[in-house]
Formats: sequence, structure tokens, C-alpha cells
Amino acid sequence: MKNATLKQLRAVLAIQRSGRIVNAARELNLTTPAITSQLKLLEEDLGVTLFDRTQGGMRLTAAGSEVYRTALKISDALRDCDERLDDLRGLRGGVVTVGAVSTAKYFAPRLMAAFTRIHPHLELRLNVGNRGVVFEALRDYTVDLTITGRPPEDIDVEATAFGKHPLVVIAPADHPLAKRRAIPREALLAERILIREPGSGTRAAFEATFGPLNPALTPGMEIASNETIKQAVIAGLGIALISGHTVAAEIADGRLVALDIVGLPVMREWYAVRRSDRTLSNAAAAFFAFLRESGADFLPPPMLFQASAAA
Repeated sequence: MKNATLKQLRAVLAIQRSGRIVNAARELNLTTPAITSQLKLLEEDLGVTLFDRTQGGMRLTAAGSEVYRTALKISDALRDCDERLDDLRGLRGGVVTVGAVSTAKYFAPRLMAAFTRIHPHLELRLNVGNRGVVFEALRDYTVDLTITGRPPEDIDVEATAFGKHPLVVIAPADHPLAKRRAIPREALLAERILIREPGSGTRAAFEATFGPLNPALTPGMEIASNETIKQAVIAGLGIALISGHTVAAEIADGRLVALDIVGLPVMREWYAVRRSDRTLSNAAAAFFAFLRESGADFLPPPMLFQASAAA
């Protein structure tokens, strides 16, 4: 069957439906010799007879029944594919796979829920990981787009900023620096610093923000989870630079404070990122546009972190 063509299989289906070659030709808008030729070529290629020619019309042989069932499955699969493509063209169906850095998991589900309320027939899948993992998925084409605080530099991408991304230094509410104002960065030299693992966006942001002080800072634990860093800071194990969006709830209820350090919060951007060399499906393009136009609506307001430091 590997050399069978769709025209030949359609001829088999039409002959079986109509019972006669002349009727199949009329159904397919072809000539009778054309249908006869398609059938003959297929029988010669397979080395079997597909139809018995009887006075009552064309009747499938045992071999013909096998070919007919296969042709029917292929026809059904092609029809299903056409229907799915129609759905995708009309945003009535489709799957969008989104990669998100771990910091974004604190707002991405709300954003995705809002999108699915607008497009209930689309399916969104969320893959969360550190920056290195998410960019590897983008590099391997296993996600349609990513949500990240900094676009990759080694992949040809289209990156669209959609909202502010504050980075703050957090401490427990009873920390000695909690009520101080305009704290110089050098004051951090006396503190134990909790940091994320290499490869995470938060670690890169820490190194960029405190570059000159890095060699003199007192290292604390290296922790591969923003959630664990939050709990460690609440427990008094140290302070940490972290995305404000991961600690919005804890700052709002008073379990953590954002220290009023000179030059902080560092205000960065959230980006929706897609590969430039990949054509997005209509569903993925719609989600990319939604991020660009409405993503900021699902982020905690930047003044929350300013207010925490000024309280």
C-alpha cells in the first residue's frame, strides 16, 4: 500500500459506494477510463484483484475489502484533519503550549483562565521551569511561546513587553532593617543572603543588581525554589532579592516586607516571547496578542511594593 495514491483510494471508495465504475466516475467528476486506469494501476501495484465484475455490479474481493477498510480510515482521518483545521482557522479549537519561568506561575494561571473564558474551545497547557529549562523548550520547539522576565539572547525571537516586573529585597516583618528608610546597599554586607540556583532568572537579576557587592556579600543557602526562599526568609534564615510578584500576598498580609533599599525596587518587564522562525497557529497567535494587550491587567500593581517599603 505504500505506493497507493489518494486518487486510487478515492476511486475504490467511490466504486464501492456506487457499485459501478461509470457511477464512480460521475461522483468524482472524472471520466470512466480515468477511474478504470486508477483501479488497474492499484491492482497491478498490489498484485491482487480488488473487485469482481458481476452482472449486478462491482463486488469487493477479500483483498478489496482490506483495501476498502484502509481507504475508509484514511478518508476519515483526512476529514477529521480538515475539521480540526477549520476549527483552528476559526479559533474553535486548538492547543497552545506555554512555557513560563517559575516566577510567572504566580500570575500565569489567572491570565490563562481569563483567556479561556474568551476562547472556551481552546486548550492551554502550562510548562513551568527555571529560565534555562524554559528557554531550552523554546529552542526545541516544544512550546509555542514563553513568559519570561528577560528574553533569550541566543535564539532569534520576537519579544513583546506586557507588564512591569519589580524585583525587591524581602525580609521578615520583624527584621531590624524593616522600618529603616533609604537603606544603603552596603548595609546588606551584614546580612545572610539567600539566592536561587544558577540558570534561574532571579539569580541572574541578583548578580546584575548587586554586581560590585557580590564578592563581599555573606552567602546563605542556595535554594532552587521561590516558594522555599519565601518560607526561609519568613523563618529568619536570611534576606533575598526576589520578584515582587512571588511575594505580593505575603507583603499584603504583613508576613514579609520589601526593604527600602536605595535604588530598589528594580523595575523590569515581563515579556511574551515566540520564535521568529515559527508560524504560530491562530490559537497561539491569539494568546500572544492577549498577553501583549491584556497581560498587565493580571499583575499585582507596582505601587504595592513601593507602599511596603514606605509603610
